[in-house]
Amino acid sequence: PARPARPVGFLVMRRRTQPPPSPLPQRDGIDAARVRLPFEGTWATVREHLVQRLAAAGPGVVAGMFDAGLIVGADGAPVRADAPYEPGMFVWFHRELRAETAVPFPVKVVHRDAHIVVADKPHFLATTPRGSHVTQTALARLRTELDLPSLGAAHRLDRLTAGLVLFTVRPRERGAYQALFRDRRVHKEYEAVAPYEAALALPRTVRSRILKERGVLAAREIDGEPNAVTRVELTEHRADGLGRYRLLPTTGQTHQLRVHLNALGVPILGDPLYPQVAAPVPAGDFRRPLQLLARTLEFTDPVTGAAHRFRSTRTLGAWDSYRDWAGQ
Repeated sequence: PARPARPVGFLVMRRRTQPPPSPLPQRDGIDAARVRLPFEGTWATVREHLVQRLAAAGPGVVAGMFDAGLIVGADGAPVRADAPYEPGMFVWFHRELRAETAVPFPVKVVHRDAHIVVADKPHFLATTPRGSHVTQTALARLRTELDLPSLGAAHRLDRLTAGLVLFTVRPRERGAYQALFRDRRVHKEYEAVAPYEAALALPRTVRSRILKERGVLAAREIDGEPNAVTRVELTEHRADGLGRYRLLPTTGQTHQLRVHLNALGVPILGDPLYPQVAAPVPAGDFRRPLQLLARTLEFTDPVTGAAHRFRSTRTLGAWDSYRDWAGQ
């Protein structure tokens, strides 16, 4: 006899089942990796699937993790190497992380309440784990230092940019704070040090279309409808040829402020990508940080309704003492 038809959307609903909480605690502020086994496949065991799926880890690595009991199920118990394959099953494990050069600058907390943490991030420290920067990130550090394993980032700053970053305490509220940035309901002010050009008429609003291609370090401007808007103001300049700029972005494209100042002929000091890509610096070289700072963050709290205005206390070294910043 024919099998009864499944209701429309049955498979979709099953795939969207909320995963159970991780049975493994964080390690150095980093969550355990979670893998859900596909609903379609011909693998006989969980191990067979993971050996194939995680082949990039290297020969024998996954098998060794099974042998050591490092791959666990939802109950926290190690998954046996011969455990039969179960479509939709979740497993967790901690990845072996490469050693990272420590960024020797603290993350300052400027505000903390039951809903948010606002941090003043230093130059050279990534906001969230990505690529080769995992434990040396503001998120991982704050989770450990504040004992807030559920902390999440509402947005992020480039690793080379210093200044204010908003984090959320409660996972269920994170979307509300992320929406502030998505819907452009956050007032952001940046400060930059760059060459002074007397012929450059300021203030002005720069509008362009910026394209950032995967695998390409520098973004570029292309023809088309603008997707990046920045108001640029000169706040002061000096006889040594440096200017201090106030930047007010209303969009958040990757490298937007760096691209726009470079396009105006005043690239930000210390920028390794604009106007041209420089050779990588050795690990641990923290000289000449990019002279870009997220100075002010202002918004109405979507959960409490409170009006927030935060200001970074960091300074830009090239303006305070160009010779010290340049290592002269």
